Amino acid sequence: VQLQACGGGLVQAGGSLRLSCVVSGSISSINVMGWYRQAPGRQRELVANIGGGTGNYGNFVRGRFTISRDNAKNTVYLQMNSLEPEDTAVYYCNAISITLSYWGQGTQVTVSS
Repeated sequence: VQLQACGGGLVQAGGSLRLSCVVSGSISSINVMGWYRQAPGRQRELVANIGGGTGNYGNFVRGRFTISRDNAKNTVYLQMNSLEPEDTAVYYCNAISITLSYWGQGTQVTVSS
């Protein structure tokens, strides 16, 4: 399984970004897909994930982000609105099968104040 993430960048506070992650390989084994983030000096934390139903979000999201999954395109998206400087981090795509967890290469999101 390979994950290719894109969509990061520099945005002003209050702005929006949409991250995309395309999954290839043994995709039939994937149950849950999601996004994590890691800021300098901090642990990696869950942003959002989604299985077959609705998404689960980190407490800090507070309704600002929406995760979605397009199975036909093998892609998971993260729409991020009302971005804050505290959202600055490297965002990693993640896919989980029954036995393994896969990671993408990370995409930088920088929110300026």
